[in-house]
Amino acid sequence: MNKKKIAVLVSGGGTNLQAIYDACDSGIITNGEIALVVASKEGVYALERVKQHNEAHTQQTETAVLPRKAYADRKSYSDALRELLDNRGIDLIVLAGFMIILDESFIRAFENRIINVHPALIPSFCGDGFYGLHVHEAALAKGVKVTGATVHFVNEICDGGPIILQKAVEIEQGDTPETLQRRVMEQAEWKILPQAVELFCAERLEVVDNHVIIK
Repeated sequence: MNKKKIAVLVSGGGTNLQAIYDACDSGIITNGEIALVVASKEGVYALERVKQHNEAHTQQTETAVLPRKAYADRKSYSDALRELLDNRGIDLIVLAGFMIILDESFIRAFENRIINVHPALIPSFCGDGFYGLHVHEAALAKGVKVTGATVHFVNEICDGGPIILQKAVEIEQGDTPETLQRRVMEQAEWKILPQAVELFCAERLEVVDNHVIIK
């Protein structure tokens, strides 16, 4: 089976991109490779991670910068991104801190081929407005004892797509949103995102009635 081509969409530091690179290097991901990284703006550190990867590996990752302000509306931006991904023969799209909301036509075009990692146990602390530190602030304000991360397929509903994997993380006394964010990344996001990528690339995921079956 040929390796699946992965596109990672980024808007910032690229920690989840790095987790996927590390999983490729360590053999957790064997059936896929990052072929393309698309940034929503110039100068993000995620692009530096690609540069460092390319200097150290024979398998090269292409990069592209697609600024939202260069397009009139969400539809034209999404169409340009879709054309870019189609031209590269991309099999799987990973949203890794990508802060642009994409048009529904884009989501439909890549049905069950876009995955996202969310820093909570969906359906808790998810949906509009729940991103970044806001998620962890809400969890601490509620006083929950357990949080975690979820990897899911992306559909037209924000954080509403079929759930692939989840991992719980205990909240500790004295946690701040920043310390909790870091622990959720280290103990959950950076583990289950590469696992989900490999399951997809190994063709072990099937969606039935909005439920993900791992074959």
